[in-house]
Amino acid sequence: MDSTLLRIFLSVANNRSISLAALELGFAQSNITTRIKQLENGIGHLLFHRVPKGVKLTHEGEKLYPFAVEIVKKIDEAFSFMKNINQQEILRVGSTQTNAPIRLFPFISKLNEDYSNMKIEIYTNTTPYVVEALLDYKIDIAFVSGNPNHKDIMVLQIFEEDIYIVEAKDKQSENCILGYKDSCAYFTYFYSQMRINSNQIVKTSTFENYETILGCVKLGLGKSLVPISIIKKFGFENDLKMTKLDCGLFTHLVCRKDYIPIISDYLKNISFL
Repeated sequence: MDSTLLRIFLSVANNRSISLAALELGFAQSNITTRIKQLENGIGHLLFHRVPKGVKLTHEGEKLYPFAVEIVKKIDEAFSFMKNINQQEILRVGSTQTNAPIRLFPFISKLNEDYSNMKIEIYTNTTPYVVEALLDYKIDIAFVSGNPNHKDIMVLQIFEEDIYIVEAKDKQSENCILGYKDSCAYFTYFYSQMRINSNQIVKTSTFENYETILGCVKLGLGKSLVPISIIKKFGFENDLKMTKLDCGLFTHLVCRKDYIPIISDYLKNISFL
């Protein structure tokens, strides 16, 4: 079975649209339709129903889907492994948004100095999504907030963090938690603690960057849980009331146990701050 056909099948299934799959893959829509028909003929089953807003997997398509995911994943894993079998030609790095400005960028700069010929790809999101990408072999290493404590994950380095509850310095802060997305490790931890320690309903509000969060905290619009490195980066250390919290949300540099980068010894000892 042609793995290219399976990639097209997955794109159509995930997008629920032939036209969107064509855009994603950079193919003509007619080419996508032809390839899907080719796969259906080879399998002997119809894989998609045409519906008003796109396509929907048939029962047979649903049965094929997990196999297609696994096959494509293994092919990508094998391709990446063979490219890096003698040297680390590609390093796919994941990071939480918190770590991107304070840790990821200096890290990439150091890698560029020491491995000038190595290609680096970057993926950023909140901790749960970064961990998911690591477990799916979509990235090789990741900076995450807290230890994932997963049987398939190895910790390469731990970076201690001073974490602070921040609130307005000269006024009463509203009973609202401010954070970066509701899947952010700091946000979810702070929210759970506030729910435990407060009998009141806790409001929440999320933003796309930490500078905005800290600015809103300064104005008294709520409280947040933030690493000191972020507070200092955006120059708010003298503008906020800060209470240190021992929550154990240290940054961990991790990889898969069954997919350890060739330069793992280097990564365990790299210093870039």
